[in-house]
Amino acid sequence: MKVVVALGGNALLRRDQLPTADNQLENIRTAAAQLARVALQHDLVLTHGNGPQVGLLALQAAAYVKVEAYPLDVLGAQTDGMIGYLLEQELANRLPTTRTVTTLITRVEVDPQDSAFQHPTKPIGPVYSKADSERVAANKGWVMAPDGEAFRRVVASPLPVRVLGLQAIRWLLEHGALVIAAGGGGIPVARTGEGGDQGLQGVSAVIDKDLCTSLLARELQADVLVIATDVPAVYLDWGQPTQRAIGQVTPQALAGHDFAAGSMAPKVEAACAFVLATGRRAVIGSLDRIEDMLAGSAGTQVCLASAGGADTL
Repeated sequence: MKVVVALGGNALLRRDQLPTADNQLENIRTAAAQLARVALQHDLVLTHGNGPQVGLLALQAAAYVKVEAYPLDVLGAQTDGMIGYLLEQELANRLPTTRTVTTLITRVEVDPQDSAFQHPTKPIGPVYSKADSERVAANKGWVMAPDGEAFRRVVASPLPVRVLGLQAIRWLLEHGALVIAAGGGGIPVARTGEGGDQGLQGVSAVIDKDLCTSLLARELQADVLVIATDVPAVYLDWGQPTQRAIGQVTPQALAGHDFAAGSMAPKVEAACAFVLATGRRAVIGSLDRIEDMLAGSAGTQVCLASAGGADTL
């Protein structure tokens, strides 16, 4: 079975942790142990988030005032290399030496006219108190938005239009490799030239990892898309006394409900897009239950209506 797994940035670095190298390595080792078991049974393509990491790099870059801060596409490429290296090494340590693990720096084309550039929504970096967020926004000119009870920086998150380098990913899969690709939603590039100059250029944005992974899974004709996060399932009435987890559900049923923007909403959108385009299954849930999610006994199972029925919500 061909499985595409989107590994959430918060699965690599929890909200309550400092973004140290040791913390990230410890979390990646835990994730690698679970993912390696999946890789022993299935063809696996792995993507990952980078919100906390790219936000930290942006903070570090802004602190050195003698040089203009690097744009987000360059910082995204740096996180792809860092996180990809850690995942690749830890996965390779847990798989047979005959199994190749490869990390690809993946460019993803976006539309330079995407309205997201005028309305930033993608949270990156650490969390702040309200007072600290106001101070940071004033000092750096960043846009800040609520994230639960805290605040985070938000940046433009244009929709992915085309994943570049698919031929290399397909070739590696055909030759038995575990492929790590499209980290952080891929490096955003766009055709910004006019007239005869239509080459691709990097743009300062962060593509949503789940939406990009959904597009990649469709292009690769994956059998199942897994969106692994730090909660057991998608919930209705999240954070309220009436909250309840969703089990098996159709995309049509999910469409009638609102979920948190920049958090669960893109995961639900990504899962539904994959299911509607392919007729196959997508699952959203906790990484530590990934084998159960693949077996259909954990997480929110998004699929077309079946004989057994699905939640109508």
